Amino acid sequence: MPSPDEAEQIVARALDALSSGSDGTAVLDQIEVPVYTTDAQGAVTYWNRACVDFAGREPQLGRDRWCVTWHLYTTAGEPLAHEDCPMAQAIREQRPIRDAVAIAERPDGRRRAFRPYPTPLFDADGRLTGAINMLIDVTLEQSAALAAQADRCRRLANASYDREICASLAAMAEGLERTVDELASRARPSLAAAE
Repeated sequence: MPSPDEAEQIVARALDALSSGSDGTAVLDQIEVPVYTTDAQGAVTYWNRACVDFAGREPQLGRDRWCVTWHLYTTAGEPLAHEDCPMAQAIREQRPIRDAVAIAERPDGRRRAFRPYPTPLFDADGRLTGAINMLIDVTLEQSAALAAQADRCRRLANASYDREICASLAAMAEGLERTVDELASRARPSLAAAE
């Protein structure tokens, strides 16, 4: 898994390839992590082979919008509409989005946490022409962070004398633990295949 600095270098390399005037997709095809592009309305216009391995499906050019994944969830396990995902946000706001984490569900039910790197693309006149996104699998890191957060909720619940606060913290911990369990049980086969 690339570090955030290495991920930014990969994005910069992809942007250089796309703006060079040559066939930039040949360079994108060589990138080992999922990379895809969209037009200014969010329709997927290109995806590399790593997208299929990650998403468990072949994206439909021109039909899929905002993302190559099948279903999206927040780290709390709530459904995340594609039109609300970081790529959609980057296109709407015409700025790169960083430090977001989402969970992708494949058609086979397996889930992976990922950090996206959506970056808008502009023409020489500064008009938005589309965007490029790279997805970095952070399933193991995210599982550990959510488990630690659930543990903190349980400790706080045990330290409180207020029943309402205890119940609320316990419910939060249970939700986080469910997400950790889903990531662990549903991601394991795809992670083993990647090793």
